[in-house]
Amino acid sequence: MTTAKKAAHDVAIAISKQVFKLIPDRIPLTLLGPGCSADLCASIAQLGVGKLLIVTDAVLVKLGLVAKITEALDKQGVRWCIYDGVEPDPTFEQVEAGLAMLRREGCEAVLAIGGGSPMDAAKVIAAAATNDKPLRKLAGLFKVRKTPFPLFAIPTTAGTGSEVTLAAVVSDSVTHAKQFVVDSKLLPVMAALDPLLMVGLPAPVTAATGMDALTHAVESYLAVTSSPATERYATAAIKLIFANLPRACSDGSDIEARKAMAMASYYAGIAFTRTSVGYVHAIAHTFGAYYRTPHGLANAIVLPHVLDFSVVVASGRVAQLGRLLGLQASGEAAQARAFIDAVRDLMARIGIAPTLDALKVCDIPGIAKQAVAEGHMNYPVPRYMTEADCEELITRMLPKA
Repeated sequence: MTTAKKAAHDVAIAISKQVFKLIPDRIPLTLLGPGCSADLCASIAQLGVGKLLIVTDAVLVKLGLVAKITEALDKQGVRWCIYDGVEPDPTFEQVEAGLAMLRREGCEAVLAIGGGSPMDAAKVIAAAATNDKPLRKLAGLFKVRKTPFPLFAIPTTAGTGSEVTLAAVVSDSVTHAKQFVVDSKLLPVMAALDPLLMVGLPAPVTAATGMDALTHAVESYLAVTSSPATERYATAAIKLIFANLPRACSDGSDIEARKAMAMASYYAGIAFTRTSVGYVHAIAHTFGAYYRTPHGLANAIVLPHVLDFSVVVASGRVAQLGRLLGLQASGEAAQARAFIDAVRDLMARIGIAPTLDALKVCDIPGIAKQAVAEGHMNYPVPRYMTEADCEELITRMLPKA
């Protein structure tokens, strides 16, 4: 059975290689620098948007970040309404509620403000506004037939890279299973990378989201679908993260570090949306479903363990990342190990523990089964993982007695 499953996985990867060739090179028109979110608001007005649905979460509203954007929109004469019902791992019901507000208020464009969850919800809302089909029918590859409402993006974290990706993840509120909506039409029209909106992020959030971006870049680089173009973006992201994430965590007001992390997330997003990800994300998604573990934190905990597993067949690629960081080691195997050690050292420096406190032994078989099933859909991983491999790997993440 394992041989048959691996053969099916190999076929899925072969198909995915062809699918990724269909992805357009287009990326959103992107503004960068302190205060550029106000420039985005001006552009929205210039494009003739009459009324805008802002998709965000209640925390950002409470913190006053959304008010900074609405004030800029007011100055430009753009009307708006706020849907702040998005929670981590947004559900179809939350997206339906946002879509209902868009229609009720007569909005004609969507602005996403926040991290990955508001971005994902906003993408699906914008697509559903013009595609007359149940939301769940949008899940899958290239099922968005009609051009969505214009979508604009202002990320407030440096992690997901959602402002340049063509995917959105929506959860089933009953089963907690993730549904992926993947279509090039989901790309925003414009995005603003404004480090001023990130200075208030607490250090733990900065750390987790930064490790999310690192995971995107590393998994993209190691994917068998990688290309010279995606590798340029991935390696740029990796260098920026190692140089700037500790700075951003230790001093949240370091604008240059915040700007660099925003760019790193952006570069990593461009890379992985053209290669896909791997087992780190598959396991992390399942941790999120079981324990509501924040996605970036889950990725951080899982990443070094999957690197340990993958390096058996990908030592050359991992060693290249060690050389990228200027790590001194003799021989390919040692250089690869130096990079994995550097990932663990980075986690320790920014305060991320190597284990998951919520993880229970009795859950491991179910987690492994679900994670491997996701990974085998089409993730272009360098080394095939069985359920037994996955169980053994997850066991290493149990909290210490």
